[in-house]
Amino acid sequence: MTVPRRHRLAVPELIARKRDGGALTEAEIRALVSGFMDGSVTDYQMSAFAMAVYFRGMTFEETVAMTLAMRDSGKVVDLSHLNAPTVDKHSTGGVGDKVSICLAPMVAACGVAVPMMCGRGLGHTGGTLDKLEAIPGFQVDPSVRQFRAQLRKLGCAIIGQTESLAPADKRLYALRDVTGTVESVPLITSSILSKKLAEGIDALVLDVKAGRGAFMKTESDARELARSLVKVGRLAGMQVSALLTDMNSPIGYTIGNGIETAEALEVLHGDGPDDLLEITLALGSEMLRAAGLARTGADAARQLRETIRSGSAARKMKEVVAAQGGDARVVDEPDRMKLGRQRQTITARSKGFVGSIDPLELGHVSIALGAGRRRADDSVDPSAGIRLHVKVGDEVQAGEPLATLYSSKKALITSSAERAIDSFTMRKSRPKRVNRIIGAIRR
Repeated sequence: MTVPRRHRLAVPELIARKRDGGALTEAEIRALVSGFMDGSVTDYQMSAFAMAVYFRGMTFEETVAMTLAMRDSGKVVDLSHLNAPTVDKHSTGGVGDKVSICLAPMVAACGVAVPMMCGRGLGHTGGTLDKLEAIPGFQVDPSVRQFRAQLRKLGCAIIGQTESLAPADKRLYALRDVTGTVESVPLITSSILSKKLAEGIDALVLDVKAGRGAFMKTESDARELARSLVKVGRLAGMQVSALLTDMNSPIGYTIGNGIETAEALEVLHGDGPDDLLEITLALGSEMLRAAGLARTGADAARQLRETIRSGSAARKMKEVVAAQGGDARVVDEPDRMKLGRQRQTITARSKGFVGSIDPLELGHVSIALGAGRRRADDSVDPSAGIRLHVKVGDEVQAGEPLATLYSSKKALITSSAERAIDSFTMRKSRPKRVNRIIGAIRR
């Protein structure tokens, strides 16, 4: 049926109104997103709208409307068939952030259904999907039917965004990525929450990172984003809480895909770095409390630690890996993860205490070694990466190892070694220990 001319969406007027600082109604935002999906709103018009939002922002009401419109652009999964609370976790991205890989099976082993939808590497930050695909055979793109069936059987699935879930977000993000409009709090908020709401979950726990290796460089910016996510999520009808975490140094001792997956699997066996376990327990505690399975953080942490002690978390991860086509032997034998045959160890130029380890620089080094993407269609080398031999605060002598670089191509290591060395700074005195958990926002 032909729409009368006076009722057609006046896209230039909406863009101009937002450009001038005005607000759009829920109906106008829904029509804009709907038109974007059916082609009546062009890519260049949606890009102009995104730029207007970047400079002028959106009210909470507009952001809620944008979130729900993008959620409703595709399928919304029905998880009412599950006899367990459903809780997911999302991280805004960091260097060495392999938390999801050990967190999901630990929480699922406590009785929470964890429908975890993850992303690929973005810029200098790694992606959980790329890390899991380093496990031979692991599939991250099951159908929605398979996703629901696996959740019913195992209580856990770790997948990528399907074509049918929030497709408007996927299209809009592609435009934002090439038009300089990624760093917009309302657009980030609606992007994250539209996907999570489409999962059909009961609750969401957010890891909003702040620091040199995060997209939000300052604590104040991270706090603004966390507050937006929590408020908009709750206005949209979902239980949401957020932790602010420090991203001024890499998490754990590894950066890359296979090498990070191996380190995360070690946590399930009671090994692994203290800071990785610290973040995992903190986020897991939030998830158990959101699910109503723990009253206090201490009780939640006790339950999570018990999944490691009893082996139930490792067993759960083996079930998930096998169900998604991967080699489950890797869970008990993380050393099966292949590392690049070409390797070089970089050493300290002088003695002293490690004052800082620049996560942003090492994230770029990791990309240069082949572990990340410069373009969306680039392939990644699952064997490439970096193993740190020191953490901030460690005392080292001149000539002692700082890190080992891995790649399948020697030339990539040769061209990256000097930049990697420059990522470490030394001090005469030991720096103060920094807690990874900065704070929490729950309302």
